Amino acid sequence: MSEVLTERSARVVAARKLTRRSGRDAAGAFLAEGRQSVVEALAVAEPGLVREVFATEAAAAAHRELLSGTRVPVRLVTDRAAASLSETVTPQGLVAVCALADVPAAALVQRPPSLAVALAELADPGNAGTVLRTADACGAGAVVFGAGSADPYNGKAVRSSAGSLFHVDVVRSAPLPELLPALRSAGVTVLAADGQGEVSLADAGPAGLLTGPVLWLFGNEARGLDPELGALADHRVRVPMRGRAESLNLAAAAAICLYATQSAQV
Repeated sequence: MSEVLTERSARVVAARKLTRRSGRDAAGAFLAEGRQSVVEALAVAEPGLVREVFATEAAAAAHRELLSGTRVPVRLVTDRAAASLSETVTPQGLVAVCALADVPAAALVQRPPSLAVALAELADPGNAGTVLRTADACGAGAVVFGAGSADPYNGKAVRSSAGSLFHVDVVRSAPLPELLPALRSAGVTVLAADGQGEVSLADAGPAGLLTGPVLWLFGNEARGLDPELGALADHRVRVPMRGRAESLNLAAAAAICLYATQSAQV
């Protein structure tokens, strides 16, 4: 870690391209910024997941124990170089370059997890990360991002996941119209979250709909779930609301549905 790289250094320039989806897809890598993300990335046993870590001198000193205990190359960078790799107002000066770890959709059909989530045309990367974090907390095995959804490797999504991105299987750009029937044929109960659903979440548990394997399907934050896609589910489930709120935030609805399912599967 003797040489201090600047924002013009070739390695930093190459890493900066990973702030764009086209750059991530081309390089097969993404950036994980901040201590929590870097800790979780380094904790994964899969060889080659973390390619290198960039750290300012201050960050390297603050996280000496973490960085000295890894065999991953650690590159010292200037504050300006670290800022060029960050998408936050106050960069932490610690960024890991990680390999994309997508799982093919077919793998879920071959071995369905007891609990999974599918997101159809999810727009907000922050919601993507929050759903990943919630799914991880509930013991879900996979989060599926349908074609047209936000990239879970977007910087905001990675930060919002707080490291959970490294704990669950991630499927990107999945063809949901083909995947959902295949999962149902494999014995998965597909439940579409829909404010106008014919089944109340309060009744779904007693009716035995939440015992695994279960996949929850959520739609776009503004438009909701496309009716044609929702028709591919076994049931459309609504979250009962007693107050006067027009609807629930997508991430909040996902948390309620996933925790209810987790409780039913214990």
